[in-house]
Amino acid sequence: MIDKLSMFMALAREKHFGRAAESLGITQPTLSSAIRALEEQLGVQLVRRGSRFQGLTPEGERVLGWARRIVADARAMQAEMQASRKGVSGLLRIGVIPTAMPRIAELTGPFLRRHPNAGVSILSRSSDEIRDQIEALELDAGVTYLDSEPLGRVQSLPLYRETYCLIDRSEMDGPADWAETATRPLCLLTPDMQNRRIVTRHLVEAGADAAPRVESTSMLAILSHVATGDWAAILPRALARGLPLPEGVRARDLTGNGHMVGLVVARREPHPPLVEALLRIVSSIDTFNQ
Repeated sequence: MIDKLSMFMALAREKHFGRAAESLGITQPTLSSAIRALEEQLGVQLVRRGSRFQGLTPEGERVLGWARRIVADARAMQAEMQASRKGVSGLLRIGVIPTAMPRIAELTGPFLRRHPNAGVSILSRSSDEIRDQIEALELDAGVTYLDSEPLGRVQSLPLYRETYCLIDRSEMDGPADWAETATRPLCLLTPDMQNRRIVTRHLVEAGADAAPRVESTSMLAILSHVATGDWAAILPRALARGLPLPEGVRARDLTGNGHMVGLVVARREPHPPLVEALLRIVSSIDTFNQ
């Protein structure tokens, strides 16, 4: 049944029989046959069918929750038995919000040094994607904001507090405040990014109309606009310090306490060996303290 549940999870993720079969490396008839066999075994219809995939039935949605728990436990058991023979090994999949990328090596570096048989896959994801993909078993862990929006059913550990900088060609020295920043022509990240939603809240609290004329998912695009001298940007301090700023562009710290960024993993006991090893690293290192 574990294999059939895994196939059912792939179909729920891809929402298309052909793509799901391709992701599993099997044929579409094999997938369809497995789903029908699972339905017969459980005695309920799981998938709405027509000329194409039309979604899960209410029973299918309930089975999906069970499938994720059962498959996660089965994978964790298999990984634990392997770790008992060979030590911690395998590929740890970490989703990271883009603004935390400059600091991720502070976590993965110690992890890889302590576990030479393990590897990491670092994937840029939004906070919503991290939450959803951990639940769907597509990520093992995430680095995201902890105190801004609902995280779902996860265990979290704080890493560092993200503070912000005003990036522009101003000759002014010293920290900037949000009221001053709100008067600038801003180039910001797109609204689907949680960092942008945080920045928007700060600007609104400062009495500003948070409607920039330039939005981008690319930090390079944002900095290229700032380099012209016509625009300003608001970036996390770690990102501003980690990126090569264009000549003449300066980063001034913005006032405020910032927002906590941390590690999130599925709330599950016991954790798979790779996740448990990562949690031990977070508990033992002090490099994230600013």
